[in-house]
Amino acid sequence: MVSTAMRRTGGRQRWGSNRGVRTRSTQVRWIIISIVMWAVALLFLMPFVWMVVSSLKRDIDVFRLPIRWIPDPLSWASYEKIWTGPHPITRFMGNSLIVAAARVVGEVTTASLAAYAFARMEFRGRNAIFVLYLATMIIPAQMLLVPRFILYRQLHIYDTLWALILPGIFTVFGTFLLRQFFITIPKDLTDAAKLDGASEFQCYWQIVMPLARPAIASLVILAFVWSWNDYETPLVMLTTESRFTIPLGLTRYMDEGGGFSPSLIMAGAVSSILPVLLVFLVLQKQFIAALARSGMKG
Repeated sequence: MVSTAMRRTGGRQRWGSNRGVRTRSTQVRWIIISIVMWAVALLFLMPFVWMVVSSLKRDIDVFRLPIRWIPDPLSWASYEKIWTGPHPITRFMGNSLIVAAARVVGEVTTASLAAYAFARMEFRGRNAIFVLYLATMIIPAQMLLVPRFILYRQLHIYDTLWALILPGIFTVFGTFLLRQFFITIPKDLTDAAKLDGASEFQCYWQIVMPLARPAIASLVILAFVWSWNDYETPLVMLTTESRFTIPLGLTRYMDEGGGFSPSLIMAGAVSSILPVLLVFLVLQKQFIAALARSGMKG
């Protein structure tokens, strides 16, 4: 009996020591991973930090080597010129906000309705139509610029913000993203609602859409960033400076010979990033929830 108890006690001690070793090794592994991830994050943040620092320097100090990470002297002249000069960035940001907001609302509306039809409604040829719909993604956007240019000239909306809004309202990617999320929602929820007399639109608006908030937040962020950074479409569709968006407006800070003030350009770039950061900060919880859910499904 004594020997049996000693064996059991020794076994518990060995198990406890092994568990302690595993716990310490796990902690060490996570510390190493955290250090590596912080190093990678700092590496990716370096260009952004350099951009912010350069916007606070004089032009003569921007490209001086070795790099001075603390501006000396500290100059706010570039921001003052960007915000109150002859080409104020507020005008360009206002145009970009109008275009981005209209495109986001339109894309979420059309994509969610189409995604609900493809994911929850039964009709003949549904899968074949969806495949053909996805196949349109292989058409380069550049091929559509000239036909759109001709069409918008005939519709008299060329050189207006509508020429930027209309192409972004209907997107295949948004439909695909929301359809894949709608499929994961249990169909029993909508079936039960239909038994209680709910229509298809009520199922879409009152059941599916509230449950799809993480996917919608992801689509809002992506659509906003794509619209905000779009340079090619405004370059072709706009000619009046008062209607320029941010990417096209930043070119106004260059002279006709291609010369530019580096600190002025950096100040404009830093200012243009602020709305994007604000949108992400507002929707980050829903965006991270969508990533976590997709990871759990994987």
